[in-house]
Amino acid sequence: MPDERTIPTGKEGEAIRYGRELLVHTAQYFGPRGSIAQISNGMNCQNCHLEAGGKLFGNNYASFIATYPKMGNRSGKLERPDDRIVQCFERSLAGHAPDTTSREVQAMLAYMKWLARDVKRGQKLYGTACGKLPFLDHAADPVKGLAIYTSKCQSCHGKDGEGVLAADKLSYTFPPLWGRHSYNDGAGMYRIGNLAAFAKNNMPLGASYKSPQLTDEEAWNVAAFINSQPRPHRDQHADWPDLKLKPIDAPFGPYADKFSETQHKYGPFGPIKDAQKLLSSKKV
Repeated sequence: MPDERTIPTGKEGEAIRYGRELLVHTAQYFGPRGSIAQISNGMNCQNCHLEAGGKLFGNNYASFIATYPKMGNRSGKLERPDDRIVQCFERSLAGHAPDTTSREVQAMLAYMKWLARDVKRGQKLYGTACGKLPFLDHAADPVKGLAIYTSKCQSCHGKDGEGVLAADKLSYTFPPLWGRHSYNDGAGMYRIGNLAAFAKNNMPLGASYKSPQLTDEEAWNVAAFINSQPRPHRDQHADWPDLKLKPIDAPFGPYADKFSETQHKYGPFGPIKDAQKLLSSKKV
């Protein structure tokens, strides 16, 4: 995370600071009672991109700008950075697309560009995304995950995953993990591998990749429990037009292999990965 004292003065600096503010307090501007538009579920971008996208293994933005434009495997189209912001609004914020020409989206991009100002295209950075956990040799267990959730997550996120509203009632102090105000089933966090790694490296409150509070198995199981709960649905029939590029933990079919939807959602993932490798070796 660059030192905020390096943010330039003038209009450029104003845009960067405004972009950070929008990412930290998204709901105040775009939530159900947003001051600019009412197009999201009340969560903030920072709920998934921790510390305004600056935390290692907290879905940080450091390499974001440098990877675009790129072909999006999920969309099957060449994407720009603002396309990805739209996807987050439609999936993680379970809402509607913002105007990508607006001052607000341009400010978000200005902040992300400042955050990644020294990153070159193709450069490999440590701590991007959420990290990856080793596969279990069995399916993740939502029932065991409930016990983990009750003991280590419920105090912040609520018995029914409803989160805790802030005093102003505009956003969440702790975000909902399921239900109608949480991310929908088209979001990246609905892939169990992403959520498990995020939980391991960041949760409960105070945990980090250096000081985790969950074992790998606990992280897989609590992710399985959370993602077994009801949430908004998104039509995904056009996602992943090339099935060979579909992630191993994509929770909805069709797939390029013969494994069940349940196994793609909860595992075990090792046999699926082995089958993919075998198929690739036969094509060489």
